[in-house]
Amino acid sequence: MIKIWKPEVFHGMGKKKDYFEGWYFKSVSKDEKTAYAIIAGLSITKNANNSHAFVMLMDARNKILHYHQYPLSSFSADKEKFEVKIDKNSFSLNNINLDIDDGKTRIKAQLKFENIIPWPVSRFSPGVMGIYAFIPFLECYHGVLSLNHSISGYVEINGVNKDFTGGKGYIEKDWGSSMPSSWIWIQTNHFDEEGLSLFGSIAKIPWLGNYFTGYIFGLLYNNELYKFTTYNGAKIEKLDVSKNNIQIILTHKHLELEINANRTEGVDIPAPKLGEMTNTVNESLQSRIDIKLSKKEDNEIILLFEGTGRNAGLEFVGDLDELLKGF
Repeated sequence: MIKIWKPEVFHGMGKKKDYFEGWYFKSVSKDEKTAYAIIAGLSITKNANNSHAFVMLMDARNKILHYHQYPLSSFSADKEKFEVKIDKNSFSLNNINLDIDDGKTRIKAQLKFENIIPWPVSRFSPGVMGIYAFIPFLECYHGVLSLNHSISGYVEINGVNKDFTGGKGYIEKDWGSSMPSSWIWIQTNHFDEEGLSLFGSIAKIPWLGNYFTGYIFGLLYNNELYKFTTYNGAKIEKLDVSKNNIQIILTHKHLELEINANRTEGVDIPAPKLGEMTNTVNESLQSRIDIKLSKKEDNEIILLFEGTGRNAGLEFVGDLDELLKGF
């Protein structure tokens, strides 16, 4: 039960089938010319032959995915804190160390993360899921482990070394049986003004034989996290998806957050269904997201912030109509 208040730790102890868990590390170099998403996790299926641990590295700029499978026996995790090992690779909130050699691809990495800013955890809201973290039958759970942090270190792929010192990172995770059938995900922490970070997700949530559309958005600005979520009473006033753009307008009390995200071609990466990595998701780390945060005060609209996020992660999967019907 105590793990509810520790979304970062391994939650899959004792799982035998239809289960996945994955930690997602986004890292962008200081010059913004290199953007990698490194994902570590495990897939446990009914067919034991398909169960495995994995390490993925997505090179967003070159549209290349490196996917490396390992036997489940190579996976180990600390019971009390986030420390995961897969073969010779290790992962925590503060470090990634990679040592991969499959005969074709050789990857070495040492990355250190500092000044981590997690989504707050409290007694009645244990992380980004809020009160929904207490529901035991959801198909997927989510954690935002670092909205923003600094990076030092390097990643070397087949002898080509990329320096990440001075870069920025973001960490999240998912666990459960399957990813939703429809969802939108956005994330950026590269603005002209330092210290900003935007995360957002809209997803179909199966619920007692039916479903609803849930949403979680957070904007970190001036050391304050502005939350627009299903569980805090925020509303989605507009959701429009076209071939090249996603527009979202959210309101919460006297606040309004407007998001305009351009859709760019990304990389197809594996995603879980009933624990098995049989789905694919196209993810970009090259999108741009325009945002406006404003508040209504004495019948006046006051603009609090307006800017554009670069190197943005963006995913849109499934059916927009399905999401709209769930509101």
